[in-house]
Amino acid sequence: MFITDLKAISPQLTYNSDFLNGHKTDHEAMVYNVIEPNYMEFIPKGLLRRMGKAVRMGVGAGLPLVKNHSDIDGVLIGTANGGLEDCIKFLNQIVEYDEGTLTPTNFVQSTPNAVAGQLALMGENRGYNITYTNGGTSFENAIIDGLMLFEEGNNTKILIGGIEEISDYNYNIDSLANKYKTEVIKDSDLLNSVTPGTVCGEGATIFIVEKEAKEYYAEIKDVAQITYPNEEDITHCLVDMLNRHDLKLTDIDSVMLGYNGDINHNQSYSFVENTLLNHAKSFSFKNLTGDYRTCTSFAVWLSAQLLNGNKSFLSHIERKKNDSEKTENILIYNHFDNVRHGFILLTK
Repeated sequence: MFITDLKAISPQLTYNSDFLNGHKTDHEAMVYNVIEPNYMEFIPKGLLRRMGKAVRMGVGAGLPLVKNHSDIDGVLIGTANGGLEDCIKFLNQIVEYDEGTLTPTNFVQSTPNAVAGQLALMGENRGYNITYTNGGTSFENAIIDGLMLFEEGNNTKILIGGIEEISDYNYNIDSLANKYKTEVIKDSDLLNSVTPGTVCGEGATIFIVEKEAKEYYAEIKDVAQITYPNEEDITHCLVDMLNRHDLKLTDIDSVMLGYNGDINHNQSYSFVENTLLNHAKSFSFKNLTGDYRTCTSFAVWLSAQLLNGNKSFLSHIERKKNDSEKTENILIYNHFDNVRHGFILLTK
């Protein structure tokens, strides 16, 4: 599976070329909101005013790709919460109107598949269309489905994305579960934090992937997932994935890790970084975007840029160097809640 085009809306200036030219946006907050582009340049105003934030971000990142690639065979989106803000508004309307006549806008925009549906409608795409809502591995599930579609042989180009918004409702729910910090923290200090909780992020990252390509950013070789693992389980899961491609642990020269500043989440990342892949360069990414359930889509965006030779942002993500200058095999390892763990392998 080859990444041939990509777009990201994130808490960094990734929609244009500023971030790739070395500009980093600093954050000192408990939530990292995305920097949204001027959607009115490419989304009709009548549609835009009805869109919730998740749909705006997803369509904003995906529509330029859909317009540039009219021959896509399908749309696959991963999102854990979808447009939760509009969902709660709709549920409140049921109570307010005593289950009477409701306005349909909030309902239509609140369903998790609203982004995939809007992209298909606006791009006049009648192909395969599906949305995965598998919590912290929603984006990984979308990739697996894409790999399976290519194996079946009937599809050659598809759109895959990961989307999540910050809403008051899901932020408050997760806060009650002690997922987020109770103090304001600078992004430069986040990964060195010794307190529980992380910072809440959001974003929309969309890719055009093809079965075969001569020019591409990176190749997604494989994905692996595991639930409630111990260190032995993590080792077996990773080694099994690499064996499928005749690779060894020593073939991984770079690892992108989901360190998020939560002292309770460091153990598995440290095990992979310092035991399994001690020889490899290591990078972080949540200091740029905060933590959210489909943030591995942004990690794939970063890794694809690295494999394509762009290193202007290296100083913002680099954790550990080694003597080798090559970056050919990048492993992304992440978990959101220390329950669902996922690996994504990208190669040059």
